[in-house]
Amino acid sequence: MTNERRLAELVRVSREVGEPALDLVVLAEGNTSTLLDDRTFFVKGSGARLATVEAPDFARVRLEPLLDAALDDRPCDIRALFHEAQVEGSTSPRPSIETLLHAVALGLGEASWVIHTHPTVLTGLLCSTAGEELLRRGPLFPDEAVVCGSQPLFVPYAEPGLELARAVARSLAARIADGGEPPRVVYLANHGLVALGASAIEAQAVTTMAVKAARVRLVAAAAGDPRPLAQAWIDAVVTREDEIERRAVLVREE
Repeated sequence: MTNERRLAELVRVSREVGEPALDLVVLAEGNTSTLLDDRTFFVKGSGARLATVEAPDFARVRLEPLLDAALDDRPCDIRALFHEAQVEGSTSPRPSIETLLHAVALGLGEASWVIHTHPTVLTGLLCSTAGEELLRRGPLFPDEAVVCGSQPLFVPYAEPGLELARAVARSLAARIADGGEPPRVVYLANHGLVALGASAIEAQAVTTMAVKAARVRLVAAAAGDPRPLAQAWIDAVVTREDEIERRAVLVREE
């Protein structure tokens, strides 16, 4: 896929997830990104609204300096860092402060596409200790496990920007060090959702299913005690050949 087509696809998926009726973001909340072959990436510029975003609203930046800063623990001048990361000759807008979060998801999380949203129903759960417990219990229904993965990553609250990127980097690194695969879903306490995908369609599908899963948890909690699927069953279903094939159809590029 050429960079032009990739940017056009990023505009498309951004507008779709920004659709007000979906209640995934309001105002200029949320951001999206995609990694290019030369290790640069497009990310939504600061202040742009997903629902009406245009190609010129995306910044193009280099991954490595941003990822290096997120993996470090020393003080950092964000303005200077963004200037260093800007692609030479680019006239792109000022990157969102969450560009660092995207650098971690793309570089350490091994994603090619990232969608970060603040769905009301899911953010509500993430702002509650009871909701956090519900999310930590694992998938409640088969398609949640198949689309979103068997083990989402939960990250405690951190201030948006460099602090949050470093918190996500630490959690991701610990997951990988324990032999786990990078997650498709990252829950940010008191903040929102990060969906990681190999395609725009996959990141969008993960977002949609994670929001449905949040609604299911609310219904299950209202009816009684939610009943998570057994881990052994989850592990079995996500590795079944027919489910792998079905998932590939659901998330393939058009």
